Amino acid sequence: MSMAVDIREEIPIEDGVQVSVEGDTVKVKGPKGSLERNFDLRNIHVATEGNNVIVYSEFPKRQQKAMVGTIASHIKNMIHGAKEGFAYRLQVVYAHFPVNLGVQGNKVIIKNFMGEKHPRESQIAGNVKVDIQGQNITVTGANKEDVAQTSANLVEATRIKRRDPRVFKDGIYIIGKE
Repeated sequence: MSMAVDIREEIPIEDGVQVSVEGDTVKVKGPKGSLERNFDLRNIHVATEGNNVIVYSEFPKRQQKAMVGTIASHIKNMIHGAKEGFAYRLQVVYAHFPVNLGVQGNKVIIKNFMGEKHPRESQIAGNVKVDIQGQNITVTGANKEDVAQTSANLVEATRIKRRDPRVFKDGIYIIGKE
């Protein structure tokens, strides 16, 4: 019996990375960490063949074609994250009051922002490391979504409301991604 496959994506597994597929769960283990993700695999199949991960769908409709590409992209990010990791660089900008930053548990505490008496807090998502060196912040981790969410939380925590943004440019801004 021959199997007709209309759409298929092959993802090469990099050296030093192990990928296993168990049902709907894909596990990736590498030098920077291990990641696990559960996918909704209706009419989509994920398997490992040799040194590749194969995502395919038999007789796909438009939604399955889109999901094959999406799942393949997530697996590529998991492999890259387990091998090399992801990093976002942020910078603290202030003109009016010096800002003090510190990490406490799974939160970043932002003190003296715009002269406020109460500190602002930003949540750290997942297993992410936040390194603060003066005005520069580096957010690193193996999971791209957690690194991006932590960076977005820092930017959002210092968003200024009810003031003219042309005058008050204080805040934390993303300056680079790696």
